[in-house]
Formats: sequence, structure tokens, C-alpha cells
Amino acid sequence: MARIAGVDLPREKRVEIGLTYIYGIGLASSQKILKEAGVNPDTRVKDLTEDQEQAIRKVMEGYTVEGDLRREVALNIKRLMEIGCYRGLRHRRNLPVRGQRTKTNARTRKGPRKLVSKSKKK
Repeated sequence: MARIAGVDLPREKRVEIGLTYIYGIGLASSQKILKEAGVNPDTRVKDLTEDQEQAIRKVMEGYTVEGDLRREVALNIKRLMEIGCYRGLRHRRNLPVRGQRTKTNARTRKGPRKLVSKSKKK
């Protein structure tokens, strides 16, 4: 069982894909890490030797991943909210931050529709 950066990598997948299960590492970063570590991207996670795992860990020391990265992102959002900038206000109100329309759509961010009852005709 390969455990890197506190994450158990799926045993049956290729190492290249398995590394993307770590928060903060995508496919491009994964390929770069494997190239520097000298590991074949096509090997399965279960077939990794201890030396190869160590090489991957050593290369990954230069990356901010998992808990540290999550904490950094949370602090960045908190800072935006504290200084009261537009992006911070959008975060605070749970609305889309990056300029998307909200008249229609944006249901994922806004949540389920709130029912507005129609007034009765007299």
C-alpha cells in the first residue's frame, strides 16, 4: 500500500493517475514529479518498490499539498472576507465569485430554490 503525503494511493491504477488523488497535484504535476524521480508513469501503484516511493516523496517535498494547501486556501478566502473586497463579499454570501450570471443558473452555489408563494387574487 503506497502512502504518500498522508494519502493511500489506489493500488490498481497507474502511478501517474494515482498521484492525482493527492490534493494539490494534477496530471501535469504528477508527470513532472515522476520524471524528476525517475519512475516510469506506466507502472502500477502496487508494483512500486520502496526506493521508488522514497524518490517520489523526496521530489514532493518541494510541493505544498494536502493539509498545508487546504489551510492556505482557507486563509486566503478568510483574508478576502475580512478586508471586505468584492470577492470576499461573494464568498460571505455564498454566491458565485468569478463573474458568473446569477439571474438564472448558479443553483449549485445558491442551493435549492426557495419557494415564493403567489398572492391570492381578490
